[in-house]
Amino acid sequence: MKTRQLGLMLAAGLFAQVAAAETLVIDDQVVVRESTLERPARGLSMGAVEARFGAPQQRHAAVGQPPITRWDYPGFSVFFENQTVLHSVAIGG
Repeated sequence: MKTRQLGLMLAAGLFAQVAAAETLVIDDQVVVRESTLERPARGLSMGAVEARFGAPQQRHAAVGQPPITRWDYPGFSVFFENQTVLHSVAIGG
């Protein structure tokens, strides 16, 4: 019985659509919309981000404790805690 339930859950997961969304701030309003923009995933290292996306347009100095660093790319920014991606945010309008 458990094997059948597990099989049904796995089959349902294969047909589920993966939803990707981006959070934008436009004219001081937060907007959420579907996104196809490729951005770094949470947990990647700074080295992995730079290897995949190249050098950022701008690197901001770390602030706070733990240190939070921001790298800006065309269309998105990446926020790191120490050397690890916390979040990537789409920029646009």
